[in-house]
Amino acid sequence: MARLPALALLALCLGAAGCGGSGAKKPAPAAQTPGAATSQTCRKAARPAPKAETARRPGAPLAAGKAFTVTLQTNCGAIGIRLATARAPKTAASFASLVRQGFYDGLTFHRIVPGFVIQGGDPKGDGQGGPGYQITEKPPAALRYTRGVVAMAKTQVDPPGSSGSQFFIVTGPDAQLPPDYALVGTVTGGLATVDRISALRTGPDEQPTTPVVIEKATLSGS
Repeated sequence: MARLPALALLALCLGAAGCGGSGAKKPAPAAQTPGAATSQTCRKAARPAPKAETARRPGAPLAAGKAFTVTLQTNCGAIGIRLATARAPKTAASFASLVRQGFYDGLTFHRIVPGFVIQGGDPKGDGQGGPGYQITEKPPAALRYTRGVVAMAKTQVDPPGSSGSQFFIVTGPDAQLPPDYALVGTVTGGLATVDRISALRTGPDEQPTTPVVIEKATLSGS
């Protein structure tokens, strides 16, 4: 199942195919930044219908020497992500291509593990969907998944650096993960929004009880 088992942290089950739970314990929740998650509230939004798992594969890489930012407008606020075009050119190009195609518009953050990550980008909305293709780009060996790092989801059986459309944002100080998850970039704006989403109530399946919808994703470059 394309989910992230909450684990004590040998492997994440994050991705677009099947993956069973490991039975490992969740990491202890990290303390929220005072006021960050409570200064605003999320607007009510209807749960989107599943979307088709079809997208065009990325073409040319993003222009070298330019800075690219993806902005996710959600019903809980905006999140800005600076793409790691130098350290992860293939993954950044794929993420940007999906944004340009409108693939992320109307998708959700379908999984919340407080003090660890929030996860989204699944067209099915249940943690088992993807864009209909997969790329592989092994992340930098020294990569640490610290607060604000954005990386791509994969299953335990996929090779390091595999990715489709599902991504996660690290909400704790350090997820203590091995460098197996393709780097997308870093949150450069909207960490209060990330904290707000992370603080939402969830059900037994770790889905938020009220939908968190990516209403629009846009790409800008300079």
